[in-house]
Amino acid sequence: MHLYTIPLSRTIKQMLLMAADSAMIITALALSFILLGKDFFAQDQVFYFYLSIATMLSILVFIRIGLYRALVLYMGLQSGFLLLQGVTIASCLLAASYFFSQTPESSDYAILPIFWMIALLFIGGSRFVAKVVLQNLIQNFRPKEPVIIYGAGSSGMQLVVALQNGDQYLPVAFVDDGHRMLGSTVHGIRVHGPNSLYELIESFSVRQILLAIPSATHAERKEILNRLEHLPVHVKTVPDLFDMVSGKVGVDEIRDIDIEDLLGRDIVPPNPELLGACISGQSVMVTGAGGSIGSELCRQIININPARLVLLDTFEYGLYEVENELRENLASQGVEFDIEIVALLGSVCNKVQMENALQQFDVDTVYHVAAYKQVPMVEKNIVEGVQNNIFGTLIAAKAADKFKVKNFVLISTDKAVRPTNFMGATKRFAEQVLQAIAQTGSETRFSMVRFGNVLGSSGSVVPLFRRQISAGGPVTVTHPEVTRYFMTVQEAAQLVIQAGSMATGGDVFVLDMNDPIKIIDLAKKMVHLMGYDIKDENSFRGDIGIEYTGLRPGEKLYEELLIGESVTGTEHPKIMRAEEDTLSWDHLDVLINRLDSACRQIDLEEIRQALMEAVDGFEPKEEAADPLWEARKRSDEANGVPDLEKVTPLFKE
Repeated sequence: MHLYTIPLSRTIKQMLLMAADSAMIITALALSFILLGKDFFAQDQVFYFYLSIATMLSILVFIRIGLYRALVLYMGLQSGFLLLQGVTIASCLLAASYFFSQTPESSDYAILPIFWMIALLFIGGSRFVAKVVLQNLIQNFRPKEPVIIYGAGSSGMQLVVALQNGDQYLPVAFVDDGHRMLGSTVHGIRVHGPNSLYELIESFSVRQILLAIPSATHAERKEILNRLEHLPVHVKTVPDLFDMVSGKVGVDEIRDIDIEDLLGRDIVPPNPELLGACISGQSVMVTGAGGSIGSELCRQIININPARLVLLDTFEYGLYEVENELRENLASQGVEFDIEIVALLGSVCNKVQMENALQQFDVDTVYHVAAYKQVPMVEKNIVEGVQNNIFGTLIAAKAADKFKVKNFVLISTDKAVRPTNFMGATKRFAEQVLQAIAQTGSETRFSMVRFGNVLGSSGSVVPLFRRQISAGGPVTVTHPEVTRYFMTVQEAAQLVIQAGSMATGGDVFVLDMNDPIKIIDLAKKMVHLMGYDIKDENSFRGDIGIEYTGLRPGEKLYEELLIGESVTGTEHPKIMRAEEDTLSWDHLDVLINRLDSACRQIDLEEIRQALMEAVDGFEPKEEAADPLWEARKRSDEANGVPDLEKVTPLFKE
């Protein structure tokens, strides 16, 4: 068994290395004498005395510079510099001993450079050989998985070093799009062009490709992923450029590709003036702060230095999580007490709480995110959907108007455009509530920002698909033709903040979502890029099947972002302003009262009629259904109509 694999303590191994280095120093000097035709063993006692002292001092120098703290298995460039430094100092010490022990006539100083080269070869070479032997032993006992690294730049070079020192992956080839490095060798690994991918996969039995292209744009990454999609490999990626520069890249940071790479969407840098206009130095409230969009808004707002951030949510755990995260973020920046964070557990339907919060915390800007957004859930709980989405918005907006909040921004959805479901209808009604209040001459600038699906939000298909693929399938898709708009939650929050800063009152802002994506295409790409084949009637050897479950209640095949055709640009290329017809407050107030009465009586037919009158294009596909509605009908049949007029909800004026 080799010296470096013996299960001894660290101290004993270091002592053995010191003994070996001492022997190699003396052997190197003896060979230097022999190469010059001199007899090493014929020297006098004084020479051997000084040689012993020089050797011991050399070992002490090796200890001092940290040569024995470096693990042989993980020795790299830094350890090489230590070796060079140590051997050079040892040569100087031997030169001194040789000078003191020889007469000028018998001295041959050519021995010294020869000794330096031989000692460097012995001491450094022995460690290199030991490292190779250890790596081979580990490879035999724990075989590494062969991988191809896509990208032979600085990121790829850092990655290959990390993988070679690890025990999980064995880099076998580089692939790079550039012509400058093709055919060259980096850290012992040859660089190939993309056309060689299939041959390399077959030759090395590769099952994974690691993307090391953190500086590439999303569009460039999408083009690369399109080339890799149909190869029988699992495509993974490494950290972004900042982490690469920070030296954080390693095996633990290798992960599945980010879904935004499949979209090919590059984020437009934010306008600092628009970002700070409604936030910097001001008191800001985010309703629905514990959700995916609300929490991301809070993360971005806290970085724009508000005076106070008020978080409101009924979701206790989500509120707890985001408050802790924000406080830790501030503490890490050393400004723990510069920004006041207030966490309020409560509902936007609670008029007393909303008014007190806006007044007591002197709120300047409200980002109203709180809403029920899951279409199938609202379809089965219509009364609660109306209460939260419509009357919650109404209470928050009236409170903002009463206490002269400067800005009120509603987070809306593409499902509000010609909706086929009650969730979309309630969101469009909420938009009209703000537009109607804005027409009354309110000092508050009301606006709404409309966009499509957010990646990573609760209910997103992406994590669902990833879980289904990892579990062996099948992947469930509602319909082969269903399409959706997608945007990352980070970009959505950033654009919402900038859009709110451009509001003049009653504005409808629409975010540029690029082209819609077919959900089935997204599912297939994810299956392929995770290294599997689709199982269908054309493929008997497929791995993952796709099942169509049918559109859920209220779902549309295609979503829209605009009600009319009138749309203009703004200061930001990704934000548009829509000009749409609105209802007057007098007209809307009548419908609000009808909805209020219908909710108290749990009258779904009246709710449906009121929404159809208020919301242009609302065409619910199924009969209204609600557990409370069904329970009421059963109660009516058994005991007569209950006196529901006595029930007064929280939103009642």
